[in-house]
Amino acid sequence: MADYSQQLQRVLHFIDAHLQEPLSVEQLSAVAHLSRYHFHRLFSAHCGHTLFDTITALRMKRASYQLAFRRRQRIVDIALDNGYDSAEAFSRAFVRRFGQTPSAFRRAPDWGAWHRELQTLNDLRRKIMPSEITTDAVEIIEFPGIELAVLEHCGDPATLGASIQRFIEWRRDNGVLPDRSRTFNIAYNDPGTTPAAKFRFDLGVEIRGPLAPNAQGLVAKSIPPGRCARLRHVGGDDTFGASVEYLYRHWLSGSSEELRDFPLFFERVRFYPEVPESERITDIYLPLRSR
Repeated sequence: MADYSQQLQRVLHFIDAHLQEPLSVEQLSAVAHLSRYHFHRLFSAHCGHTLFDTITALRMKRASYQLAFRRRQRIVDIALDNGYDSAEAFSRAFVRRFGQTPSAFRRAPDWGAWHRELQTLNDLRRKIMPSEITTDAVEIIEFPGIELAVLEHCGDPATLGASIQRFIEWRRDNGVLPDRSRTFNIAYNDPGTTPAAKFRFDLGVEIRGPLAPNAQGLVAKSIPPGRCARLRHVGGDDTFGASVEYLYRHWLSGSSEELRDFPLFFERVRFYPEVPESERITDIYLPLRSR
């Protein structure tokens, strides 16, 4: 049986990069190098969803990130940026997908509904666009240590978006923007095995001085210097778990390294939705004992 996974990956990468443009079966079948007479049925058979439902879902995901986390973008600009001719058409599609108008979502997102709606899309991306990792992708580095302003998220991972909003608000108010200060996450536990109420995850940004008291509740923390295994993850957070699992299950067991008493942490290098989701970059750091 033929394996069409590479063709479908090409299509999803192309859609990611062209969400603001009209997309047709003829155009995407050419990207896949497949007959336009069979491409749509083939896509649906492999993905479990029609091509155009998938395109709409990808546009809605990107739009929801822009509404929630890029609050200075006008709704009409977000509509145009995601391939809609008008704010009205965009609003109708958004309500069908998330049960809220774009303006209502921006004011008070229903994070539970948002998380459930995106889960199907994330499952599809994991199926079609799995992480491909080799041993030589991991390097041992000396991490120099860094001081951070941190917003501590404690609770259901499905509500992490609300914490991200507060974190971005503090960054914006204090001029600590991603192009000036590095962005880190500290992962204290695994969301797949930890009860939702006990999930802990830090959102951190590099600071170069004392942290002033603030309404958003950020606190000062540091990532200490030390040896780390570093793996660069390219793609969305939907396939992030596979990269983390590779470090623990395959790379660590095949090395002579021992873990240090500090949590796994990440550096966000390229951000979605500023770049297509398939071009998002996150460096994963696994702390190791000194030698």
